[in-house]
Amino acid sequence: MMRKTTGFRPMLQSKTWYCFVSGYLFLFIGLCWWLHNGWAWAFFSFTVFLIAIYTYKRSQFQGKFDKYRIDSDQAAGSLHENEKVFESLFEHNPNVVCLLDAQGRIVKVNGNTERILGFPRQGMEQKPFTSFITDETRGKAEQVFDQVRAGLPQTMKIALQHKDGYRVDLETTAAPVKKDQELSGVIVIGHDITEAKRTEEQIRHMAFYDDMTGLPNRRLFMLQLEEAIASARQHRHQLAVFYLDIDRFKVVNDCFGHDYGDMLLLQLAERFTRCIAESDFVARTEGDEFALLFNGLHDAEQVHALAEGISQALDEPFILEQYQIHVTASIGIALSQEDGLEDAESLTKHADIALSRAKEKGKNGYQVFNSEMKAVSIRRLMLESELRTALHQKELTLHYQPQMDIETGAIVGFEALIRWQHPKRGMISPLEFIPFSEESGLIVPIGEWVLQEACRQNKLWQDQGLVHVPVSVNLSTRQFLQHNLRDKVAEVLRETGLHPTYLELEITESSTMDVEHAILLLLELKSLGIKISIDDFGTGYSSLSYLKKFPIDKLKIDQSFVRDIMTDPNDAAIVASIISMTRHMNLKVIAEGVETEEQLGFLHSNHCNEIQGYWFSPPLSARQAEELLLRQQQAAATLQSPPLIP
Repeated sequence: MMRKTTGFRPMLQSKTWYCFVSGYLFLFIGLCWWLHNGWAWAFFSFTVFLIAIYTYKRSQFQGKFDKYRIDSDQAAGSLHENEKVFESLFEHNPNVVCLLDAQGRIVKVNGNTERILGFPRQGMEQKPFTSFITDETRGKAEQVFDQVRAGLPQTMKIALQHKDGYRVDLETTAAPVKKDQELSGVIVIGHDITEAKRTEEQIRHMAFYDDMTGLPNRRLFMLQLEEAIASARQHRHQLAVFYLDIDRFKVVNDCFGHDYGDMLLLQLAERFTRCIAESDFVARTEGDEFALLFNGLHDAEQVHALAEGISQALDEPFILEQYQIHVTASIGIALSQEDGLEDAESLTKHADIALSRAKEKGKNGYQVFNSEMKAVSIRRLMLESELRTALHQKELTLHYQPQMDIETGAIVGFEALIRWQHPKRGMISPLEFIPFSEESGLIVPIGEWVLQEACRQNKLWQDQGLVHVPVSVNLSTRQFLQHNLRDKVAEVLRETGLHPTYLELEITESSTMDVEHAILLLLELKSLGIKISIDDFGTGYSSLSYLKKFPIDKLKIDQSFVRDIMTDPNDAAIVASIISMTRHMNLKVIAEGVETEEQLGFLHSNHCNEIQGYWFSPPLSARQAEELLLRQQQAAATLQSPPLIP
């Protein structure tokens, strides 16, 4: 603020004063000259000179003094204004702002600190700032504050505890406040990054965790495995990688729907979590596959015990709303070697190879990787590639196993069985290539070829005048669940000219787990006029109450029951019960795998309708089957011919 000046001081600062002094000087000079007194003239002249000098200096000093006082007044006013600006910035800052004393106690906080942390000012002031920091970040924060007190501004990420108990993440800058070069306090400014941190954690969770089960995914499992391998090398212990695949999981998905499949996966994740210790690790790698990492192993016996423990964890049935199902798992195991040369990629690859071997051996078991498995796996890959070629090069062929009426001994049908005539390896059994053709999806085009070829061959026999009997074709689960199966079967019948009566489709029990859907599909197929049979009956999950709803013509007793009916009373009782039940349901029953006279006698005494097996005939080539039909036709003609009269 400028002060108004009055009185003599303005005059000292004006040109009028200098004119007055000059006139005064000339007046004294003139007076001395008039008096003709030299001394007086000199005295008065010197006096006037001194007065002029004094007046001039005083004028300069007074001007500087007035300027200083004006500047001082302006500075005081400016400081007052700055204090108001600082107070406004402090109070209305959108960040957390805390002023601490030299000991780290809160002196003052702004309004946004109250809003973000939920505490009132009175509840925070005069308390140590570190008392509001969460335990996991407090140690680091105290170290940072020590550096700030030493005069070094610092930036850090800390977490504070909200009044309601949840965590608030801040990105903070702490700077020293000094007075006369001495530390008087610390100012802390924190930007709330809670939402950003939560988003970052969500992105990380999506990158490293399975969104359905909440288990780690393959990416995180591989990172954890790399760390575990490094630790195993350092501490000289073994680790094991388990790869698990849920047997027949696709059947659950196809029959019950994906919602039920997801429910099953959640329960499986919970059970596998129970199988691991604190130092171990479990992840869902993809689909129905899980991976487990076990650390600190010392011998192979531990591995076998762990595998048995996992299998036992699956013994208890799984509850899927109104359904209760049992599942099993195939397990592949890879152990780290003592030299520790493996990396995570090779260990998981070995576990995957062992898993494939476990599936090939019938599932519901485990296999530990060895070097021979790798060679088998390579051969299998080559075989799969060759099978694709075989499908186009017509290397696949069908053999036909006759089915016999147990009363008359007549051929009542054939089952078409696929064979692979490899150009170098000769005849390859379907047991060797069908399992991985199902996994790879090749089973669908192979199955379509089998259906086409079986119908074509049967129609050819009929055109040659041979006995008209149906041919049975097995449908895989994948084929059966195709939405356009009826149309495909109808097209084959139309192309080959075979009457629908002479085609019988065999489906497995597992294909009918979704009963309502299976009934609809079977009704569609039956509308064509073909026959339907349930294959391998007794090995699946069919309920007798559902079985009577299926529009089927025949049950086929699995050979695993027939094989031991003469030595195992339980198998004998099961077979007798199936035959009796089938007769009461007005269905035909056929027993497969009949190899001895005793087995035939047992089945005959229990009124089984038909048999199939090596006792009557092995699978035959098309030409051999044709010859068998011709011989039987000739024999039947001979028996029916009237005796010759001489």
